[in-house]
Amino acid sequence: MAMRQTPLTCSGHTRPVVDLAFSGITAYGYFLISACKDGKPMLRQGDTGDWIGTFLGHKGAVWGATLNADATKAATAAADFTAKVWDAVSGDEVLTLAHKHIVKTVSFTQDSACLLTGGNDKLLRMYDLNSPEAAPQEMAGHSSAIKKALWCNSDRQILSASEDKTVRLWDRSSMEEVKTLTFDTSVSSMEYVADGEIVVITYGKTIGFYNALSLELIKTVEAPAPINSASLHPDKDFIVAGGEDFKLYKFDYSTKEELESYKGHFGPVHCVRFSPDGELYASGSEDGTLRLWQTAVGKTYGLWKCVLPEDLGADNSEQMYPAPAEVKA
Repeated sequence: MAMRQTPLTCSGHTRPVVDLAFSGITAYGYFLISACKDGKPMLRQGDTGDWIGTFLGHKGAVWGATLNADATKAATAAADFTAKVWDAVSGDEVLTLAHKHIVKTVSFTQDSACLLTGGNDKLLRMYDLNSPEAAPQEMAGHSSAIKKALWCNSDRQILSASEDKTVRLWDRSSMEEVKTLTFDTSVSSMEYVADGEIVVITYGKTIGFYNALSLELIKTVEAPAPINSASLHPDKDFIVAGGEDFKLYKFDYSTKEELESYKGHFGPVHCVRFSPDGELYASGSEDGTLRLWQTAVGKTYGLWKCVLPEDLGADNSEQMYPAPAEVKA
């Protein structure tokens, strides 16, 4: 009998969870940050979902959140026309970067010295965090709000996705557009995978994989429902995706076959990401919760413990034990 997926539910937010991001693996494990329309981004232990702290200071919905690689800094993008940089160890606000409109996306360079932002004013901005008083460098070209902006190619280039139905590749040094991808419908999400220079783009029911340096198409996977977010496993074995039908889908990256689907959320799934070790993936939903799901169901990892039939002293099929309770904030 197949083992049943038992997701961990992380509660604490009071409005839809619209973005999430993992740190890299540190000496203290890895960490997870969530952005929510309640204006209170939260930091959690990545493998268990245990709440560590809430970043307080925004006066509107938080649309984007990220951690630097070693989880010492966090950045958030919000509807209060600001992006903020935080000390992720103390929780203190380090910097507020004023914008002219709603900010939707934030991204650190690998050395954490520069922050990239994008939002409803259609501009990409690069802030030198060592000289925060200096005016940011700006790049214009999109004709509608920017939903996501990411560094790529060892921070030499930038990828941006916009409501103008394009994904654009920019050169950091010349600050010019290198290439544009145009879609028939708005792009719902974008993920950059440094190992292999792959960019994952979702639009409609399609999950597209492109070479991040050339924007040439590698392959597409079609899902049963409109997809809001997708993530590629670090080993490139699997894809997970979530969207409008409340479900999480898992596909084989090579064959494109649907392997599993799970329903746990009580609203559309807005964001999904694999952990840096690939052992789990996190999802955020309109229902206000984060859920953590095992990549390999039945493995003892984090708060999951596999109990075999002989351990139970009964002729039962193997099962997950305990069925984890909610992880409270």
